[in-house]
Amino acid sequence: MTVPLWLWIATIGGLLALIALDLVIVDRKPHEVTTGEAGRWVVFYISCAIAFGIGVWIFAGHDPGVEFFTGYITEYSLSVDNLFIFMIIMTSFKVPAIHQHRVLLVGILLALALRSVFIAIGAALIEQFVWVFFLFGAVLVWTAISMLRGKGEDEEYHENAVTRQVRRIAPVTDDYHGHRYTVKINGKRTITPMLLVIVAIGSADLLFAVDSIPAIFGITQEAFLVFTANAFALMGLRQLYFLLGGLVTKLVYLTYGLAVILAFIGAKLFLHALHEYHVVPDWLDINNWISLGVIVVVLTVTTVASLAKARRDERKQVTA
Repeated sequence: MTVPLWLWIATIGGLLALIALDLVIVDRKPHEVTTGEAGRWVVFYISCAIAFGIGVWIFAGHDPGVEFFTGYITEYSLSVDNLFIFMIIMTSFKVPAIHQHRVLLVGILLALALRSVFIAIGAALIEQFVWVFFLFGAVLVWTAISMLRGKGEDEEYHENAVTRQVRRIAPVTDDYHGHRYTVKINGKRTITPMLLVIVAIGSADLLFAVDSIPAIFGITQEAFLVFTANAFALMGLRQLYFLLGGLVTKLVYLTYGLAVILAFIGAKLFLHALHEYHVVPDWLDINNWISLGVIVVVLTVTTVASLAKARRDERKQVTA
């Protein structure tokens, strides 16, 4: 798949235009995002991703099209699992409801910029070294095992090194000052919790990229598809945050499903590397359609099972 420079520029320009549209319409006047408003934006961003994927399918062929949709679904599903962490961060920093959209928007833009660096490094390594597939596969399998072993532990937010470093650079005010990031108090520049929580969101998402970037490279090695799948998944994530709300906590089996998906993609990466070294026969291969089918089936089963369990638990509470 050959991607000319003008297409990269046009794609990035289009994504920036979508972000500007979001800023003008949603964030022009800070307000609490309603469920209906969030639902419409989620449909809009998913429609944009589908339209882009169809364009890839038409102009680049069905294989890149399948790779984009598989990567997008994988990244979106991994992002959903991270929404719970975002909720904990928002609660920890006591972010006012009217400012939560801006926090997510700027935080996720920061995360996308940092992820782009990871993507560029990953693409360069894969281009030069086959053994990187073994490394990425090992990361995904280890992450899958860690997710299963860590299931059931209490989720609690602890400030990471990046957030702590920001606190050391400048004092932080106790209260929010609208959506301002810094204020002057007694002639001294001071940062507000608004800036701190954005750094917390962005840096937390960067940690999530440790598994999501290798996962999508297990689906496609095209940097253009990796970047766009990540971009569309992240851009629709903040609206999904307001739409799902507490529903995320009901998806109790989602972690198990994501662990299965990561382990599956890790195995696919191992097989791909072995193919490159001509160790395994050609027929022992996991094609794009199989990958897409496995991911969709696993996500469907875990989501339906989670919602069914939530309904059973609610009935038990009512009966009690």
